[in-house]
Amino acid sequence: MTTFVVASCVAGVLLTLALVHVYWAAGGTAGVAAAVPTRAGGTAVFTPRRAATGAVAVGLGLAAALVLGRAGVVPRVGPPGVYRWGTWALGAGFALRAVGEFRYVGLFKRERHTRFARFDTRVYTPLCAALAAAVFYLAAI
Repeated sequence: MTTFVVASCVAGVLLTLALVHVYWAAGGTAGVAAAVPTRAGGTAVFTPRRAATGAVAVGLGLAAALVLGRAGVVPRVGPPGVYRWGTWALGAGFALRAVGEFRYVGLFKRERHTRFARFDTRVYTPLCAALAAAVFYLAAI
């Protein structure tokens, strides 16, 4: 039962994030200012392209399917090893995102005074850490 709940919660978060990325890929602008890392002067560190944002949405959807498949919530469509190693890799990806790249993103970022940095400290990094822990739990079952 616990596995079902953890997998469902993780998949729900991932699918919600996927829908937000679909919205952005379709041209939506709400929330973009808080979602893109910026330098102290306010210039964006990078400019997300629609195709890349759409690819992130697809990746998040696939990650949700991976988590649900690993937990046995939905039928698996590939070998069990793909789900086992895939969840370990996904957990590692979220853990690395939580740690960050030491400048603009993550727990050890140096830039802390932009709108993105505040959201990253309060929301994005803790969310990634929680997702990493939950996915590692699912990978270990």
